[in-house]
Amino acid sequence: MKIIVSTHQGKMYDEEVDYVVVKNQDGEFAIMKNHIPVIAIITNGYLKMVLNNQELFVAIQNGMLEYSNGKVQVIAQAAHIGRDKEGAIKNLKEILEERLNSNRQANVDYVQKEKEILDNLRQTKAGNL
Repeated sequence: MKIIVSTHQGKMYDEEVDYVVVKNQDGEFAIMKNHIPVIAIITNGYLKMVLNNQELFVAIQNGMLEYSNGKVQVIAQAAHIGRDKEGAIKNLKEILEERLNSNRQANVDYVQKEKEILDNLRQTKAGNL
């Protein structure tokens, strides 16, 4: 069966697999070939994709999975692929932490720039008629 994993950055995985194990807040379940259609929310979890007894993991944050007609489609806010579950989850956490720190820095910079603009407006007496 085919599996496609996408984030806002585009497709990160698009391959054939034998089966998929999904871990979400409700537990684990497997999707095999010819499985009934299913939709699942993955708040914080992972996918284990198996092909010829080789395993590959995708750590997922805030995602949705849909299976129908032999195709698994996953759309996630954030995801990271790894050879083992722990590595994929660890790397996703690191990426999310870096993103959070970057956003915090951008907010601090924005606040500082806003203060500078207000000071400049006061000094030039702009808006005073």
